[in-house]
Amino acid sequence: MKKKTFNLLISLFLLLSSSVYAQQTTTEPIADKVGYIVKVGDYAPDFTITLTTGESVKLSSLRGKLVMLQFTASWCGVCRKEMPYIEKDIWQKHKDNANFALIGIDRDEPLDKVIKFGQQVGVTYPLGLDPGADIFALYALRQSGITRNVLIDKNGEIIMLTRLFNEQEFNELVAKIDKMLK
Repeated sequence: MKKKTFNLLISLFLLLSSSVYAQQTTTEPIADKVGYIVKVGDYAPDFTITLTTGESVKLSSLRGKLVMLQFTASWCGVCRKEMPYIEKDIWQKHKDNANFALIGIDRDEPLDKVIKFGQQVGVTYPLGLDPGADIFALYALRQSGITRNVLIDKNGEIIMLTRLFNEQEFNELVAKIDKMLK
């Protein structure tokens, strides 16, 4: 009888241990070669972001519009290079189009720093806060770099992903936005 009880206790312990272990381990999302965990054709993961103005915006509330997300941070030299182009070639052309939305998503920096950063690089498009890079982690591996742009169609489907600032790729992004907003 003691042996049966002992074996039962051991089995129970092993079952509970494996259950706890399974709960503690998480599977790392599968990423592409530049760290994206989303791909063209996926529906954009939903989130709510607080803009530097204090306004909250839920991505899904922008359905019906072409949406561009730009992941950025003040410490990112490539972002600083790209953002004036986004301002001039995309935002200034389309900011008054009711069918377009652009949000710069600043990775894990405080409000005052994000406001100062926007002023330094001369952008007027909306910038939002991403504490802990939690919004970023919906789109790319948390440890992946920025700058990144995600273009989302009016149905919420991702139609283009960019990484870093490559003029040819940026021009393709601009052309796609221009064409879709005609």
